[in-house]
Amino acid sequence: MIAPTLTTERLRIEPMALSHWEAYAAAWADPRMTEFIGGEPRSRNTSWGKFLGGIGLWSLLGYGYWSFVERETGAFVGNGGLARFERGLTELEDYPEAGWAFVPDAWGKGYATEALAAILYWADHDARVGEIRCIIDRGNIASHNVAAKLGFTKFAESHDVIGDLFIYRREPSPTLR
Repeated sequence: MIAPTLTTERLRIEPMALSHWEAYAAAWADPRMTEFIGGEPRSRNTSWGKFLGGIGLWSLLGYGYWSFVERETGAFVGNGGLARFERGLTELEDYPEAGWAFVPDAWGKGYATEALAAILYWADHDARVGEIRCIIDRGNIASHNVAAKLGFTKFAESHDVIGDLFIYRREPSPTLR
């Protein structure tokens, strides 16, 4: 399965493609981007594996990661979607995990809420994946705010497997259950 293209007022949420690779690699090499996602800038080699993994999820699970591109400029501004990363957290087992990351120049523009709202609508109405969960580093206030706007509620914490983080859940729209 190839990711569908979703469109919002300001973004194209499109399948990850080789044309996004250089911008993706540069974004993940920026320590500001990784401060709350692993804590270390990614090498090109690590980024390549993550890039391929985001694409490969689609054929295995029917969901995966997209590239986020500004409609007006065509600029890559981030990536995210739904995944299953086998993180060793029992709270994530058998649930799609939402994730998002944006280049620092895109921060504060509401892109995360806009992109994930479209993805969650797709997840509820087209993919019908059911409950979705996400993890957020304790210190990432912006992402905690995004999660709240999207209807996620905190239900657990983890302090050992992959760091200090909160675990959230979001039920699909009540009319879809």
